[in-house]
This record gives sequence, C-alpha cells and structure tokens, in this order.
Amino acid sequence: MAAPGRMVVLGVGNLVMSDEGLGVHCVERLQLSGALPPEVTLIDGGTSTSELLGDLEDLDLLIIVDAVAGEGPPGRLVRLEGDRIPAAFSNKLSPHQHGINDVLATLRLLGRAPGRVVLLGMIPGRIALGFELSPEVEAALPALAALVVAEVTRATATPGAAQGPDQERPP
Repeated sequence: MAAPGRMVVLGVGNLVMSDEGLGVHCVERLQLSGALPPEVTLIDGGTSTSELLGDLEDLDLLIIVDAVAGEGPPGRLVRLEGDRIPAAFSNKLSPHQHGINDVLATLRLLGRAPGRVVLLGMIPGRIALGFELSPEVEAALPALAALVVAEVTRATATPGAAQGPDQERPP
C-alpha cells in the first residue's frame, strides 16, 4: 500500500522516434534539475507501460508526461485530467499510449487507481526515426517541465484541491 501523499511523474515515449520521446526527455531533465521535492517519484516509463502496474497503484497523484496528438502548432502545451485522458490516447501516436489506458483501467478494476491522474503533454512537431527533438519541441520543453513542477507544487500546497480546467497552452 502506498504512503499518504504519494506522487509519481511518469514520462513515457519512444526516444528513437524524435518528438514521441518528449515525455522521457522531460522526466530526465527534471531528474537532473532537482526541481521536484524528494517525495515525488520520477519514472522513465519509456514504452513499457504495462510493466508499471505496481509502481502506479494507490497513488494520490499520477502525472503522465507524453506527446499528445492534437490540433495546434508543435510545442503547444496540453493539460488534461481524469476522464479526458483515455480520449486523448485514442489518437495514438505510439502503441505505448494504448498500454497507458490498459494500466489505468486495470488499476480501476483492482480498486488501486490513483486518486488523481493528470496528463501534461505537448503537440509534437516530428514523429520519425531519430533521436533529436524538433526545434519547436526542444524550445518548449522547459515550459513543459515548469508545468510539471507547478502541478506538483499546487498538489502539495492544497492536497485534494481541484487544479483547474483542462486546457492547451502556448509554449
């Protein structure tokens, strides 16, 4: 059973598919920066989301960081919460996104779902074989990391409080 106040920031994506790996890049940078409190667990989920079931059960807050298919320019930030997350992953950029929906559904079925789930992401500019992020996504990555830090800060300052509407934000 998870300790009270347990939070995980889960970066997912495929690092060899350019912007598809932006969630992993963001979590790596957050790890290096030390910007999050020590009680927040950072996980590089890569594309192996089905193996994370044990790491994600009974959380108070799960923040998923990932590329999100949507309208708008590359680098546009996206914040979704709760029931809107499975719909966001219906426009799959990668097979791991189907796996996230499966993991969240399994956790609900087991009665071990996180209290809150927030998806913080970005519209990708390029999904193609390659390790480099597109210039637009690279430029917006610090803003995405800041959004993660702000989400954690709000959650730790006012546990259980609503965090505002779902929205897309320019970088």
